[in-house]
Amino acid sequence: MKAGIRLTTFEPVSNAEGTRVIAQSDETERATAHRVPEPARADADRSGAESTPVTNAEKTLDRTQDVSRDSFWDIPAEKTLAGHDTHHAGTSSHGAEAGTEDDTSETGTETPGTEDDSAEAILNAIQEPDTSDASDPAELVLTRPGGLVNLLWKNPGQADFGPRRFRLGPARERLETSGRAFLTGFNAMLAREVDRIDDLPEELRGFAYEGAGMACANLDILTITGGRRLRDLLNGQGMRYPHLIHMGTGWAYARLHMRPMWGIRSVHPLLRWLAFDGFGFHQGFFLTDRTVGRQRTAGLMDRTQRAIFDQGLGRMLWFHECAGVDDVVLRIAEFPAGRRADLWSGVGLAATYVGGASAADLEWMALAATEDGFRAHLAQGSAFGCASRLISGIVPEHTVAAAPALCGVEVDEAGGWTDTALIALGHNAHSGDHYQAWRAGIRKAWARRNRDS
Repeated sequence: MKAGIRLTTFEPVSNAEGTRVIAQSDETERATAHRVPEPARADADRSGAESTPVTNAEKTLDRTQDVSRDSFWDIPAEKTLAGHDTHHAGTSSHGAEAGTEDDTSETGTETPGTEDDSAEAILNAIQEPDTSDASDPAELVLTRPGGLVNLLWKNPGQADFGPRRFRLGPARERLETSGRAFLTGFNAMLAREVDRIDDLPEELRGFAYEGAGMACANLDILTITGGRRLRDLLNGQGMRYPHLIHMGTGWAYARLHMRPMWGIRSVHPLLRWLAFDGFGFHQGFFLTDRTVGRQRTAGLMDRTQRAIFDQGLGRMLWFHECAGVDDVVLRIAEFPAGRRADLWSGVGLAATYVGGASAADLEWMALAATEDGFRAHLAQGSAFGCASRLISGIVPEHTVAAAPALCGVEVDEAGGWTDTALIALGHNAHSGDHYQAWRAGIRKAWARRNRDS
């Protein structure tokens, strides 16, 4: 175990980049977390849920999953493993076990119109208002659309950490709420009620616009518009959330088994690379066994794309470990050294933008990143989070507290690093190399400030 890792014991419970620059496109009581000793933790990640006997039927189901996984996210017909219970006793609290890759949260979703085969009854049923819980701050009562678009509608239950065997902790409510806000934004775009996103609490709107970006990209790719809906969102109501919206496009590509940027070219020339960040987050969130447990990345990507992919995966690890900094540090340490820099960057972004940990815990995490040799990358990711909040005009208290802990400066100064680094690239910055140079420039600004202080 690394020298910087705190040896703290907890009681067990149940299981387990962005900048302030004006867009060039025209603008979680700590529910005590279960601490698995490091050797046992590694064994659990490799072996999965060992304490639950596996029947022949379950073995057959697992084989079926492996065969059909590539088609699991096909649009429009999404498959679910009906009746597959993912709550096994004795599973690893870190979530990299069998079944994590399955999106079971939509199991049991009603298919409107099944009791009456008439076209009129079907139409009326699918156009009824969605019965979402309006008391949830992350959800809105939206009118579910008809036609093929109805097949894309998302169940807010997908944000539940329990079925995915993510670590459960005190930040769970905050993190799940941001996920439901994402799905609300997605559905709002499908319902053509994207203006309703601004009815959400200010702190959650960025996540909703990320979901709206996913919906726009889904529709633009499927209807071959070249990105018209996405451009309209970026140039209109979503102009203060360009970075989140571009991350959302990466989710759309992942759902369609495509690599980002195919089919949608007319977006911000540099921020478009954030689609690979969203792509990495999606793969980690839904294909956790493969992406976190076995540490595999998607194929057909070059070095730059893989680096941004890992940044998104790092963001996802903040959710996967439920903002538990000890567990985040341990999880990153399991990855090869060549990937940890980008993972730290993503963790810094999520910790700053989403929140969920105390300032003292963030300061300790910064120390752990220093011992790992990637302190500048953590600060660079945090600076992105600061800048994204600043351009939106909404800077919550957890972001204000995270900036000094992770960047060593206040929010305004950290966000300014992203401006300075972007300006240094000139007016024609557009390539993956330019994007990496942008990130490197932010790290240099942090190093210079740290040296001068």
